[in-house]
Amino acid sequence: MCGLVASVELGYWERMADSNSRSGFKFVTPEIIAYVDRTHAAHDPALERAFGAPEQQGMPAIQVGASEGRFLTLLMQLIGARKVVEVGTLAGYSALRIARGLSPGGKLWTFELEAHHAQVARDNLSAAGVSERVEVIVGPALENMQKIEAHGPFDAVFIDADKTGYPGYARWAARNLRRGGLLIGDNAYYFGQLLAENPDAQHMREFHSFVAESFDSVCIPTPDGMVLGIAR
Repeated sequence: MCGLVASVELGYWERMADSNSRSGFKFVTPEIIAYVDRTHAAHDPALERAFGAPEQQGMPAIQVGASEGRFLTLLMQLIGARKVVEVGTLAGYSALRIARGLSPGGKLWTFELEAHHAQVARDNLSAAGVSERVEVIVGPALENMQKIEAHGPFDAVFIDADKTGYPGYARWAARNLRRGGLLIGDNAYYFGQLLAENPDAQHMREFHSFVAESFDSVCIPTPDGMVLGIAR
């Protein structure tokens, strides 16, 4: 892992480990996470470029961690995914992880509100050689997601975007996933504030409740939680 990416990732995991420590997960340290990332989810040059892009491009460094990214790849492989939707592209790191797990002929539609972020993602995906598998769509996600419904049903929907939008994205996924398809939602602990009394936290709890009622689901205890639901 290159120095810049290692520094960015360590800073991310230090924040997450601190959150875990306050939550009782005192055995999870940045050093342990760095070790398992190196062992199971090491970066090649294309992944390093995409992971480090937010720091270099003045974007928020809020992409998934290396192991979460690898988990996305493996999930796509497990279900033989060919048609996948992502909400929240950022610099394209998770999109690259997903694209690498697609079956031959598969496609990812990924939605990004910010035009600059979308262009950075396109550049990273092109450098990684997966542009033909990924369509980056700019603009409000729910409005644009309606435009691709004819391509469904989809095999998986990954949500990692504005937290107030999570309930709406989950409802769209419930309508447009195939039976057995996957709904995946990152930041399910809402940065340690899931139980706070504020509107954003309430939206995240609404997301949890809807997924629990509408899917066979679990919240995986990653550093900031990742919800996994299977469409019935």
